[in-house]
Amino acid sequence: MGLSTHVLDTMHGAPAVGMTVSLYTTQGEAATLVKSFVLNQDGRNPGGLLYDSTSLKTGTYRLVFDVAAYFKARGVALPEPNFLNRVSLDFGVAHADQHYHVPLLVSPWAYSTYRGS
Repeated sequence: MGLSTHVLDTMHGAPAVGMTVSLYTTQGEAATLVKSFVLNQDGRNPGGLLYDSTSLKTGTYRLVFDVAAYFKARGVALPEPNFLNRVSLDFGVAHADQHYHVPLLVSPWAYSTYRGS
C-alpha cells in the first residue's frame, strides 16, 4: 500500500535512470513540494515508496517529470523549444488504504500513464 512511480524511456527501451521527479500535494491551483528525487537504475525512487500506507492521505497530488533534461543528458538532439519539457501529472487518491502506482512511459514526443497496482 502507498504511492509509487516508475518511468520507462520508450525511445531507448529502458528505465529512465537519472530523471529528476518532483512530488507535490495540491489544493486547487496551489502546489506544495513534498520531495524531489532522481530515478535509480530501475527507473524508480531510490527511497522506495513516495508515501507508505500510513502516510498516504486522501487528496490530490502532482508528479512532475523533467523529461527534456533527461533526454538531453542522454545525448538526444531536441529541437528548441522542446516538444515536451516537463510532464506534469495531476491525480487524486480517493482510497488511501489502497496502493496507487503512477507509471510514466515517455519519449521526447509522447507519454502515457495509468493507475497501476
